[in-house]
Amino acid sequence: MGKSRRTVPEELLLLALDPTTGTTAQPQTLDLGLAGAQLVELSLAGRIVPEGDRIAVVLARPTGDPTLDHALELLRRRGSPVRAAHWIGGPRLGLRQTYLAHLERCGMVTAVPGQVCGVLPTTRYQASDDCTNAAIKQRLDTAIRTGVPPDPRTAALAALAHSVGLGKHLYPGNEGRSSRSRLRDLIRYDPLGGMVAHAVMDVQNGLPTQQNRSSQGAAGATPAAARSGARTAARGTGGRVPASRVGVR
Repeated sequence: MGKSRRTVPEELLLLALDPTTGTTAQPQTLDLGLAGAQLVELSLAGRIVPEGDRIAVVLARPTGDPTLDHALELLRRRGSPVRAAHWIGGPRLGLRQTYLAHLERCGMVTAVPGQVCGVLPTTRYQASDDCTNAAIKQRLDTAIRTGVPPDPRTAALAALAHSVGLGKHLYPGNEGRSSRSRLRDLIRYDPLGGMVAHAVMDVQNGLPTQQNRSSQGAAGATPAAARSGARTAARGTGGRVPASRVGVR
């Protein structure tokens, strides 16, 4: 896959990195978001496809990115499609540290050792190129400001940023309220990113992922059933999910 383009997990982590403190916002939920971002990136790379609320491997060839290839191999070993929420909530926490180390190896961040209260060792991370972080956020700002449908990568990034609670980090205070709302609304422009983002939120909320949920209309369906219906509709509308069919939170 090469490194001509930053991956969705890399961009999500860079968005979460606070340039002032050198720490990441939403550390408790960021692992879940990174696991979801891996699914999005593997789909964009043609390695997996959604089957309802499940993820199926269609091409096991490595991407060349070690973190993604590890996830792809774990998915391949399952032998059958796995529910996105089960995968995201699986025992693979620690992705934040894994990706911070990955970004450091790639030269995207610099680790700065320090101490807390002059005693406890700690490590802070600084982006190596502030222009890179600014360019990532600029893509979200442009989509929010113009209302022009973003590309699937940007839409998925927005959906994941919303799902892990980065809205208040990116657009703080009362003045950022409308931007946070529009960030949330971008979820409708990428069916897979939307499905993964909702799976992230389901895991955070501790919602069960039952196999058989009634297939009702969007107004009366359970969240998962409504999203499944939205994905079905998306296949018939060129991949774009009508806003009225997506249960945006």
